[in-house]
Amino acid sequence: MKLLVGLGNPGLPYVDTRHNAGVAILEHFARQRRLSIPERRFQGRFGAGRAAGEAVALLLPETYMNLSGDAVAEAVDALGIAEPARDLLVVFDDIDLPFARMRMRRSGGAGGHRGVTDVIERLGTPDFARLRFGVGRPPPDLPAVDYVLAPFEPDERERLPAALDTAADAIDAFVRLGVDMAMDRTNRLTSAAAEEPAAAKDPKDEPPE
Repeated sequence: MKLLVGLGNPGLPYVDTRHNAGVAILEHFARQRRLSIPERRFQGRFGAGRAAGEAVALLLPETYMNLSGDAVAEAVDALGIAEPARDLLVVFDDIDLPFARMRMRRSGGAGGHRGVTDVIERLGTPDFARLRFGVGRPPPDLPAVDYVLAPFEPDERERLPAALDTAADAIDAFVRLGVDMAMDRTNRLTSAAAEEPAAAKDPKDEPPE
């Protein structure tokens, strides 16, 4: 079984914000593959079914971002995900990538993302696959906290449906082909579509809860 996790914050105020990109992507994947996420389990919304010929479980933690690891660790244990590097994919927003650029990796650090930091701490390992969805850097006069908790700009919203399709295809590739082949496809295709490199990260910026 593959466990697919979309990180975000619960509640209507956060639904269309940049920080909930992981939730939006997983919900889009579920709609396209005719999967549902109807249950309340593992401190979040949960569903299971089949996609790309494989058994999958979908989890949207509702612990708030900085406690995401509690929900993920609980699901990993209960579902018997013995090899997170192979069978767990965590999807989340990344301010260090231009809007709609994506990067898939099989392991690594958190890059300052508090939700991913907590997942690493609770699992006790950084070795799990992750799909980073670029939301771009904030303007110089806007704190990162305010930026990621704000909705996408109108021009971004116009491009968002196509970006969600691409992200859903990346998840499908992970389920169908495994992380290595999915990583190659996703990183190559989204790099070719990128318009500009990411700006240098300001060490004073901290992603919010």
